Amino acid sequence: MGAAGAETAERGLPGGNGYVGRALKRKEDPRLITGRATYVDDLVLPGTLYAAIVRSPEAHARIASIDVSAAAAREGIEAVFTGEDMDDLAAPCPMVWVPPGVEVHVPDHWPLARGKVGYVGQAVAVVLGSDKYAVVDAAEEVLVDYEPLPVVVDPEAALRDGAPIIHEQFGTNQVFEWELAGGDVDAAFAEADVVMERRVVNHRTAGAAIEPRGALAEWREDHLTLWSSTQIPHVARVILSIELGIPEERIRVVAPEVGGGFGSKLQVYGEETLTAWCARKTGRPVKWTATRSDDMLTTHHGRDQIDYVRIAATREGELKAIDVRVIQDCGSYHLIEGPVIPTFTSCVVSGVYDFDAVRTTIVGVFTNKVTTDAIRGAGRPEATHLIEVCIDQLADELGIDRLELRRRNFIRDFPNERPHGFVYDSGDYDGTLDKCLELLDLDGFRREQEQLRSDPDRPVYRGVGFSTYVEICGLGPSRALGPDGWGMQGGYFESAQVRVLPTGGVMVYTGTSPHGQGLETSMAQIVADRLGLAPDAVEVIHGDTNTGPFGKDTYGSRSLSVGGEAVARAAEKVQDKAKRIVAHKLEAAPEDIEVAEGVFRVKGSPEQSMTLAEVATEAYIPADLPEGLEAGLDEISFYDPDNFVWPFGAHACVVEVDAETGRVEIVRWIAVDDCGPAINPKLIDGQVHGGAVHAIGQALYERIHYDEAGQLVTGTFVDYGLPTAAEVPSFETARTETRSPTNTLGVKGVGEAATIAASPAIVNAVIDALRPLGVRYIDMPLTSERVWNAIQEAKR
Repeated sequence: MGAAGAETAERGLPGGNGYVGRALKRKEDPRLITGRATYVDDLVLPGTLYAAIVRSPEAHARIASIDVSAAAAREGIEAVFTGEDMDDLAAPCPMVWVPPGVEVHVPDHWPLARGKVGYVGQAVAVVLGSDKYAVVDAAEEVLVDYEPLPVVVDPEAALRDGAPIIHEQFGTNQVFEWELAGGDVDAAFAEADVVMERRVVNHRTAGAAIEPRGALAEWREDHLTLWSSTQIPHVARVILSIELGIPEERIRVVAPEVGGGFGSKLQVYGEETLTAWCARKTGRPVKWTATRSDDMLTTHHGRDQIDYVRIAATREGELKAIDVRVIQDCGSYHLIEGPVIPTFTSCVVSGVYDFDAVRTTIVGVFTNKVTTDAIRGAGRPEATHLIEVCIDQLADELGIDRLELRRRNFIRDFPNERPHGFVYDSGDYDGTLDKCLELLDLDGFRREQEQLRSDPDRPVYRGVGFSTYVEICGLGPSRALGPDGWGMQGGYFESAQVRVLPTGGVMVYTGTSPHGQGLETSMAQIVADRLGLAPDAVEVIHGDTNTGPFGKDTYGSRSLSVGGEAVARAAEKVQDKAKRIVAHKLEAAPEDIEVAEGVFRVKGSPEQSMTLAEVATEAYIPADLPEGLEAGLDEISFYDPDNFVWPFGAHACVVEVDAETGRVEIVRWIAVDDCGPAINPKLIDGQVHGGAVHAIGQALYERIHYDEAGQLVTGTFVDYGLPTAAEVPSFETARTETRSPTNTLGVKGVGEAATIAASPAIVNAVIDALRPLGVRYIDMPLTSERVWNAIQEAKR
């Protein structure tokens, strides 16, 4: 078993009833698939006022005047407010990234614009009334006189001399410049045999969750309750306290069922603050629900990087250094995290490769567009994309097989401290690539590929692309991310409370806030194995700041490696106390008590046992407890990891490209991921499938596009091409298992892994298919038009 395995077994991690590792059906699904789940828009409170928001049609303009009289005079309209009415707010939306030694320009960002707008869709006024349709009509009668200003939507153009300045107080459109480096980068390039350079565009996308954002606020007896479709109820309570200027203990935030987030609900948006303020102002509940157009226009977008990449290498294919300059379009304002997201690109910009030197310089830029922030992967898909497409290009330039170049440079010793200071905790990059190739049968594919290329009657080209990736996730640790490290103003622990009820059932209160991940199931499995009961007897409670301890919510693939570890530790505390009670009742030593086959029993004497329900009876009727032991079975854990976790894997994508139309079809997808021991394999497969589809959308179809006037062109699902089941293949998934030493579960996140891995595999596959035609690179999205144009250009 080995020392690590023996220690794990001794602690019961995982063990007990053997539920951990089983592909159990999700506990959440019955209520979700039968329509019994409750979302924000399902909630109705007596006397509710509905909010309709007046939004700017201008991308950049001064507000000369706002006339609300016609709207306010309409029947059924309770009130109309503008930004000038909200002068009692204590603070604008705080931005929580304050990196030591780096100046970051942060304009005031209020729920309703004050004096000026910076993007199409910015909120200018709010209309409240008792009829949800009447307020929409009334909003159209709010007359706003705008004085248009010059618009800039291209981040590189925004940095040039003479560009329109979006926030005059800064005198520049540059938000910040930030660098992370290690090793002698300049020397490596000076001595290199080969220097490969490339400009990579990672375009703007939308999270496009199936449930648009929404909020319902009620103010009662000087206490605020806000129901919100949010990923971060605990963080939201803190932010609302700051903005509204009211004590945190008088605020309750509830995230009911949340219909997807993908990072797009990792905010406290102006609409949440606005509904809360309006509820206090009117004394009535206030509800706002985004339309799909609202959601596309005003929910933050993701990606939108331009990456200038240089790689230094020897002629034999030894990678020496990578130097990347990132131009990040930040939009016109920040939300709570905004500018920090591109810095996560720097964490894994060197990927799975053993570079001697690494440097990433990131320049954030204001443009007249909505904010960019975290969308599934948050800076890390950009890193994997740029390194993986560049590795393929470098292999072509060196005349080395693409996979051979990867293998020559894989990191193989773990834990491994990289030049820029991060410590990769675990890895087996050869193992995931080997399994991927075993499933693919590359030799067989190449034979089929040549046969297709030799058929003059079929203008279809087949290609295969690969992506070998590593991900940084499991946010914390606080010491690395906090004020003295990365500069985030907060801690990145996670919390859990495990409460055994007097009759033996179990309540788990988690500080994470799931919204589709299946955490009610996986966390129940963790607890069930430690306490000797079935997962159905474990109720997982989340998303309500009035229950359980303060937590840091769900994002950054942290819910299992940090939140699940907190749950496991709290369950172990309960287990330890239960063992003391059992040992006392059965006249044994606590160290001789084990949890097995659904009971607490004496080792070697299985007939001497107690069920958890029997233990609970003793704990809550404390007539005969061990001396010094308090009544009850209720424990809390706060877990702050020592390191991030580093999942990794290899993906292969097979495409067919129609040279006459440019259409790309994915015909096969193989995903081999390593996220440590599987708590529930079914949940992992679901996350991998969804993550891959997310990346397929960006690579082939999805694009948020603004015209030169700052108007959003792709603002509906008619224009914004989300993939459907018809566009995606059946996924072939497999796993290797490398334990993380960072947590006792050994787990690593998987919710973003496939999104981080997938886009370069698609691009590399298309380039492989079109290599005979002379096509060497195409930027995403690889639409039919873009691919066809690339083919025609290569023919010239």
